[in-house]
Amino acid sequence: MSGDIRELYQQMIMDHNKNPRNFHAMTDADRMVEGYNPLCGDHFKVYLKLEGDVIKDISFDGSGCAISKSSASMMTAVLKGKTRAEARGLFEEVHKMLSREIGEPFDAAKVGKLATLGGVCEFPSRVKCASLAWHTMLEGLEPSGKQVTTE
Repeated sequence: MSGDIRELYQQMIMDHNKNPRNFHAMTDADRMVEGYNPLCGDHFKVYLKLEGDVIKDISFDGSGCAISKSSASMMTAVLKGKTRAEARGLFEEVHKMLSREIGEPFDAAKVGKLATLGGVCEFPSRVKCASLAWHTMLEGLEPSGKQVTTE
């Protein structure tokens, strides 16, 4: 990762950690799903309010490391107004970006501002932190009844 990108990555993580977007329990949510990362103790709830096939509103609360909280914050900011299909597609692109080999390129245009999370792949132990909220959101959109965990 170049110095400029590393600095942007660190700034975005710190900004979203200190000032998380959509960080509150949504009392009128259609769905609430809990996700847990037993390796580091991250524990979040993701709240979804759907209007037909569109994510009308999304929020989260809970506790976790700076990377998991920042990823959840960025996710909620990006997914408002997206359809289920768009959210699933973005989940897939973010998952590919986070779990790729160091130095392997990814299509930044497909993930937009979320590309700043691309640096997480350089820290394999943190990939589960960054992906926890995304897996939790996906369970909210497509309930399987399974507990969301990054084990």
